Amino acid sequence: MRRLLPAGAGCLQWLGAAMLVALLLAAPAYAEDAEALKARHAALTEQLGDNPFQRPLHLESRQTEDALQGDIYAVIEQPYALGGTALQGSAYWCDILILHLNVKSCRVASSPEGDVLRLNIGRKFEQTLADAYLFEFAYRVASATPDFLQVRLDAKEGPLGTSRYRIKLEVVALDDRRSFLHLSYSYAYGVAARVATQGYLTTLGRDKVGFSIVARNAEGQPVYIDGMRGVIERNTMRYYLAIEAYLSALSAPPAEQFEKRLDHWQTAVEQYPAQLHELERDQYLSMKRKEIQRQQADSAVE
Repeated sequence: MRRLLPAGAGCLQWLGAAMLVALLLAAPAYAEDAEALKARHAALTEQLGDNPFQRPLHLESRQTEDALQGDIYAVIEQPYALGGTALQGSAYWCDILILHLNVKSCRVASSPEGDVLRLNIGRKFEQTLADAYLFEFAYRVASATPDFLQVRLDAKEGPLGTSRYRIKLEVVALDDRRSFLHLSYSYAYGVAARVATQGYLTTLGRDKVGFSIVARNAEGQPVYIDGMRGVIERNTMRYYLAIEAYLSALSAPPAEQFEKRLDHWQTAVEQYPAQLHELERDQYLSMKRKEIQRQQADSAVE
């Protein structure tokens, strides 16, 4: 799976790709079953009700010596009978992940161990798949009961010596119209990735911030986390918003769901311009339509 960087491409070109799919195995998990996730919901009552996200959502991030992790907990206005079913199935996850502006393509392949999501991840603009990095995520439904779902996506390695990528999604039923969702996004990194990240954060990414408030300035305005934790927070939020967009479009006729997902994702991203603004709406929609047309054409050939 490992590829050489294209001629003329520097480490900074691949930083965005490395950060996008980041998920850490080393940090503690708060829920592994329905009761644990419900207990987490109860513990976060205050944070879910009073926060700057304009939705019942709580975000956490942590950094260790060699890993990063972002976690989002959110109440979604979807009954578990609908959302729990819609979030099972590897093909559905390609519909979710392709919404992220750095995901250039997503295809499902089979292996002796089960389904694999083959993601090409690259820059925040149009590019060929040959210039994007290929990630292979093993897809597994770890638990699926009448009121609890856990899905895991794991990739062993990425660019610049990154490894142990994981996306973990857990959903539990709260009542007949609401569910509680936990998304975890993490990866491990070494010296090369740390150096490349620091280079990015002092140049192209020097003004980038995350969501956690670490202080207030003299005017009382929030000062947000930056650095590597800022990176993981931004990308955890992008993937959460992709899940939210996917679920929100389920009520539309199938032929209209794709456009509704794109519209919802871009609208949601622009609620957080300081953290997530990258492309204008027309730029994002044009790029994604082309990428999905390419993905559909490639699937038809296979």
